[in-house]
Amino acid sequence: MAGGLVHPLLISTKLGMDEAVIGGQTVEFKHIFYTWFAIGILSVLGLVVKRRLKMVPTGAQNVLEVMVDGLESFIINIMGESGRRYVPFLCCLFVYILCMNLMGLVPGFDAPTANLNTTAAMAVLVFLYYNFLGLKSWGPKYIKHFSGPMPALVPLMLPIEIISHLARPLSLMLRLFGNIRGEELILVLFFSLAPLFATLPVYFLFGLAKMLQAFIFFLLTMLYIRGALEHAH
Repeated sequence: MAGGLVHPLLISTKLGMDEAVIGGQTVEFKHIFYTWFAIGILSVLGLVVKRRLKMVPTGAQNVLEVMVDGLESFIINIMGESGRRYVPFLCCLFVYILCMNLMGLVPGFDAPTANLNTTAAMAVLVFLYYNFLGLKSWGPKYIKHFSGPMPALVPLMLPIEIISHLARPLSLMLRLFGNIRGEELILVLFFSLAPLFATLPVYFLFGLAKMLQAFIFFLLTMLYIRGALEHAH
């Protein structure tokens, strides 16, 4: 290795895809471990910020308020005032995915979203959630979202729409997994060819890319929810 260093990310390549050395012990299903670790980080951060709330925000409270306020404004601009009730779910989804994505930049950690099982679980959750909202809002009339603009087109449009909706979780799952996994492999490759300090610009670029992937997942989820709640034309 250049510079005589071994990057911690390379440790995982010596074991299976679902194994890692953590605290001197080989841990199976490492993506589950890192997923719970991300939940722990966000839970502790939330409790700390809650206990130190100030009228004039500073530090972590300021960062979180700016992030949540920006996301809330974006959701309301797209969905209208009715979208305000979905702000907690969508903001939580964004922050959670962002935290897991950024964990891949921490030496010795892996991004849980670089594992297909993690992204599949979130994609299925989104799929079930927006269809549940559609059924709750429209009842049996929700089928009109799949039947096309006129009765004559039902035999054609119904299977097409069903396939289209079933492809949504597949798209969400593979897009997030492919981008995050690819970025981590490229980062390992960069470090194997150059010293540690040479990878710093790549860290910055990948940090932006990981934020973008979290936002894309958030954006598509919001659009799916809006589509399920809108009147079928």
